[in-house]
Amino acid sequence: MKKLSARRRHPLAAVVVLLLALAATGGLYAAFAPAGTAKADETAQSLAIEEGKKLYSVGCASCHGTGGQGTSDGPSLVGVGSAAVDFQVGTGRMPAQQPGAQVPRKKVIYSQAEIDQLAAYIASLGAGPITPTEGQYDPAGANAAKGGELFRSNCAQCHNFTGEGGALTHGKYAPSLEGVSPKHLYEAMQTGPQNMPSFPDTTMPEQQKKDIIAYVQAVNGEKADNPGGLKLGGLGPVSEGLFAWIFGLGGLIAVAIWVAAHTAKAKKS
Repeated sequence: MKKLSARRRHPLAAVVVLLLALAATGGLYAAFAPAGTAKADETAQSLAIEEGKKLYSVGCASCHGTGGQGTSDGPSLVGVGSAAVDFQVGTGRMPAQQPGAQVPRKKVIYSQAEIDQLAAYIASLGAGPITPTEGQYDPAGANAAKGGELFRSNCAQCHNFTGEGGALTHGKYAPSLEGVSPKHLYEAMQTGPQNMPSFPDTTMPEQQKKDIIAYVQAVNGEKADNPGGLKLGGLGPVSEGLFAWIFGLGGLIAVAIWVAAHTAKAKKS
């Protein structure tokens, strides 16, 4: 009887065994669940690339080549990255209506989902700048004053002091930044579209890009206000002073001539 009592299990033993079994099950789930999620993400990415390739074959291959290698009508897309695709297609510049010195912004013909698929395919051809997240380009809390300094040092030579745009050589021009979304401003700095130099994070960190976006929105955004009235290109006292000299002084001279002519007539009569 004593031996049977010694072998009898403790009442809590079954509970302990059950807890160990649940822990083991949880451990197995934790071990295998991430792999399943990663596999699902990989499948979704593969589908996006496949759909993007179809869109590319119809709308892009005639200029950029069947494999993105480029032709005489369009540059190679190998290594441009998804950010360049999101910018060019998302602003309507691509597909281009015709080759030229400058490809203008126009109506977007693809949905954002299709743009993402095109970007996924182009990104698969070679590593390049990645489409930024909202946290990267959102100018909330950025320093617009610091952005103004950076903009005047790096961008104003082409885009004008307030992003109004300006003429370049051989039929090229720096486009106006009015109405351009923060995302596309960030991508333009990332990728350097057309005549613009690129500013990767190694050259211009993410925070500086956000500061520039905050400045552009402050002086040339939808809510920008110009208390001085007609801004004359936003060039400041140079253009405003020239306007005053030509039209103001010219008007005074015209009035003086008119008064002198009428005074002489009055004396003759």
